[in-house]
Amino acid sequence: MLKVAVAKAPPGPKPRLFVGNLLEFGKDPLAFFTECAQRYGDVVSLKLGGWPAIFINHPDHFDYVLLENSKNFIKHSFFWRHVTAIFGEGLLTNEGAPWLRQRRLMQPAFHRERVAGYGKTMVDFAERMLDDWDAERKTRRDVHQDMMHLTMEIATKTLFGADLSDQAAAEIGKAFDDAIVEIAVRFRRPVKIPRWLPLPSNRRYARAVARLDRLVYDMLEQKRKANGGGDDLLTMLTEARDEDGSAMDLKQIRAEAVTIFLAGHETTAITLSWTFHLLAQNPEVEERLVRELRDAVGDRRVAMADLPRLPMLANVVNESMRLFPPAYAIGREAIEDCEIGGYPIPAKTTIFLSPWVSHRDARWFKDPLAFKPERWENDFAKKLPRFAYVPFGGGPRVCIGNSFALMEGALVLASVLRRYRLTQPKGLKIEPFASITLRPAGGMPMSVEQRSQR
Repeated sequence: MLKVAVAKAPPGPKPRLFVGNLLEFGKDPLAFFTECAQRYGDVVSLKLGGWPAIFINHPDHFDYVLLENSKNFIKHSFFWRHVTAIFGEGLLTNEGAPWLRQRRLMQPAFHRERVAGYGKTMVDFAERMLDDWDAERKTRRDVHQDMMHLTMEIATKTLFGADLSDQAAAEIGKAFDDAIVEIAVRFRRPVKIPRWLPLPSNRRYARAVARLDRLVYDMLEQKRKANGGGDDLLTMLTEARDEDGSAMDLKQIRAEAVTIFLAGHETTAITLSWTFHLLAQNPEVEERLVRELRDAVGDRRVAMADLPRLPMLANVVNESMRLFPPAYAIGREAIEDCEIGGYPIPAKTTIFLSPWVSHRDARWFKDPLAFKPERWENDFAKKLPRFAYVPFGGGPRVCIGNSFALMEGALVLASVLRRYRLTQPKGLKIEPFASITLRPAGGMPMSVEQRSQR
């Protein structure tokens, strides 16, 4: 680990009375974390309301928190109490033995061989979406909305063995959007406002949670009518048994299903949206990628077996997640006193690290603000310090669906580029919206044009 002179506390921005640094944090977390790193270094002292916090910005410190001493750092910080209505005690928020049990239970659904088997379904749904584009003949689309709808259908089919009607998908999309907006507000509050207060925001949040609950219960009902069976994740959850032979209760199934459903489509849709934006702003990169795709695949549909012959495709996805990591910040809370970078860190301190900041650090990435997929050539990732690039987190709690997301992103991106050219005005600025994930604020408006066949 990095060593600095021991001090009473790390340097940091001066806190305001009562609210600490919450105003600056709440206004723009991305700018706030960036300024903290630039002005105060790799360990920064913060105050969020009445809670002590630190911001860390070095791969060695990430390693210590996420891997080396991960048992001393839990996810159950005061921020996560705002989202228990949606995620419950699921894989995202659970701790200790219950988390480990659930992780082991769900791991088979994401084994390499099984994920590879999802590839055809991913391409089938992508091609069906593009057929709809052909029929609608729109020249402008909100591509983020399209990607959210597509990845929602893919996650529902591959992970839960169910099909969504267009109406159900639209209702769930609206519920999810409402929930994300309300969660973003809650993450920035220094105090927890009771859910029972009849505020418009609380009502919107409650409606969103109720709609997501109905999704899971409808899928469970489909399973019941089909008399079970299947090898999807939902079947694994319903058929799982504890050591004493008891089944998982409905509340736990619901928590795990909602967590995997939301994580299984939101982050991939975001990655695809930002990737289309970056390619539109860098048409020379897009031209090279399309040329690679045509040379390797021709005019047929892309398949899982094609991916090893498409190295630039993987580099483009990696570079997109470097500049716009869906999980822009990672939080932990110290259980016991410890030391990071030579500074004493008391128990109950919240620790933040930000892939948004570390991925744009010139110490690890030359010309860090530029979109350069070629930087990933020649095993560049292996030359980086461990934890310099963490789009899926790291350590024991690395994202369980990282292989699923990477394959889905590559297959959908290739499917779209094979048939359509997506453009935006040069220099168009799309602002990121930092909630749980890094959505494009206001969507991703793009002009779409069918490609001519060779």
